Amino acid sequence: MKNSVLLLLWLLSCCSRIDHTVVDDTGISYSFFVAGHVYGTPGRLNSGIYPLFKDKFDMINNDTTIQFGIFTGDIVKDGSKEEWEAVKNDINGLSMNVYFAMGNHDIDIKNIFLDRYGNTYYDFIYQDDIYFILDPNIDRWNISGEQLDFLKKELSEIDPAVKNVFVFFHQLLWWSSDNQYKNVKPNSFAGRADSINFWSTVEPLFRQLPCNVIMFAGDVGATNSSADYMYDSYDNITLIASGMGEGIGDNFLVVDVMSEGSVTYRLISLNCMDINCLGKLEDYILP
Repeated sequence: MKNSVLLLLWLLSCCSRIDHTVVDDTGISYSFFVAGHVYGTPGRLNSGIYPLFKDKFDMINNDTTIQFGIFTGDIVKDGSKEEWEAVKNDINGLSMNVYFAMGNHDIDIKNIFLDRYGNTYYDFIYQDDIYFILDPNIDRWNISGEQLDFLKKELSEIDPAVKNVFVFFHQLLWWSSDNQYKNVKPNSFAGRADSINFWSTVEPLFRQLPCNVIMFAGDVGATNSSADYMYDSYDNITLIASGMGEGIGDNFLVVDVMSEGSVTYRLISLNCMDINCLGKLEDYILP
């Protein structure tokens, strides 16, 4: 079993290309999974990965198209050494690398994360796609300072061969009390500044790209009052959130990248006998 060794992946991020093309009879080139709020129910006492999600590890391992996974924050509840050790042990049940986007719970004892996994924002390339892991916790939901400089530099140097840009962070950065996403409630607004720069600075950087941009947030699905998941798409931008912990709507995603570069999604239920019972992610209607 492979451990999740993010520091090594970060060091290789801007200069490596991993080529393990898997084109099956459905036309899938490769897939990856995305899971938000994987510590699960806020009141749960046990450390480690949410049990209902762990129950799907065999399904993930047996899907030969899935090459890696990404946890979109709130991987642990309190950030203690013991919790991180429990997560490490649980991830050993996956036969692939897992990348971490840092959530607000994960920074409670930030040095533990840094010592284990390295920087909290980085990028890497897989086949003809580029992946950005961002950390809005550094500046109260803003992408600013050295992180913004890093992002601008990497985006300015994107290879024309890149077909898709995938972006991962924890907080629902596109939420605002006065926009179309106002009723898509996140689990928490912890640490959020009164004004953030997603729409003024971050989103325009990606919207100007000549390729598809798919952004994932993971701070939903843990409470009765928060959304279980969401999907919206406009211009070259797609916005997606998913998460777990509340119960009925618990979910994670499998993202399928097709051989010609298009992207499709599988919304996987953690609670139904039929893992497809939540329907198609793309059919989601904003409340």
